[in-house]
Amino acid sequence: MPEFEGKVAFITGAAHGQGRAVALALAKEGADIVAFDVAKKIEYPRYAFGTNDELLLLKSEIEALGRRAVIAIGDVRDDAAVTAAVDEAIRELGKIDILFNNAGICAYAEVDTMTDLEWDSMIDINLKGPFQVTRRVVPHMKSRKSGVIINNSSVMGLRGGNRLSHYVASKWGLTGLTKSWAIELAPYNIRVVSIHPTGVNTPMNDGLAEMEGATPIEIAERSAGNLQPVPWIEPEDVSNLVLFLAGDKARYATGSQFVIDAGLLSV
Repeated sequence: MPEFEGKVAFITGAAHGQGRAVALALAKEGADIVAFDVAKKIEYPRYAFGTNDELLLLKSEIEALGRRAVIAIGDVRDDAAVTAAVDEAIRELGKIDILFNNAGICAYAEVDTMTDLEWDSMIDINLKGPFQVTRRVVPHMKSRKSGVIINNSSVMGLRGGNRLSHYVASKWGLTGLTKSWAIELAPYNIRVVSIHPTGVNTPMNDGLAEMEGATPIEIAERSAGNLQPVPWIEPEDVSNLVLFLAGDKARYATGSQFVIDAGLLSV
């Protein structure tokens, strides 16, 4: 029997990259999937985001695995859209067992020239977004006294970064939410952990490269310093970690930070 047979996972930023990899990995292991994504360009940052076509393709691939898929389009900053997506998930699939707070952005900016738009967008998407989604999902987990919340932070949620102060602040904040929610939700048998990848080979690298007038490999190497001789890890490396943390093998893991960094933080 697949490990996640009968489970339902709600994934933000699901159209491509890490979210897509996690959605497919969980579906292959038996889970039904709620795929939430903004599916359009936003004002900041200016690179391309997931698309409706990518969501529809993901839905077809999940259904080809014999699992159910609910597609929900919305911005994690929009509480009405988040609430509607969670309500649809409960209506169509009956529950939410796993929440992967994955939607996020990254961009460079110097502190003395950073605009309000750059600061507010980073904090609202990367920090307020997970709060809003978790706020709407937790009551359903509490009612069943069961659940796992996995927050996708970053190695930058455990260190500083050059020209990344707004990004770093958002990711350190998400680390703090993880620890606080773990304490608050433990009596309801809800586990909360955060993961901290080094750079991941996703379309975000292409977007950052375009904004910086560089190549994706130059963007990866700029902040990497990985001990292992790779510029980045793959989305499937992240999904493998999420599968472990979401499952019973990690049943006593809560409030902790799980690093998948090719040795970056060892330096």
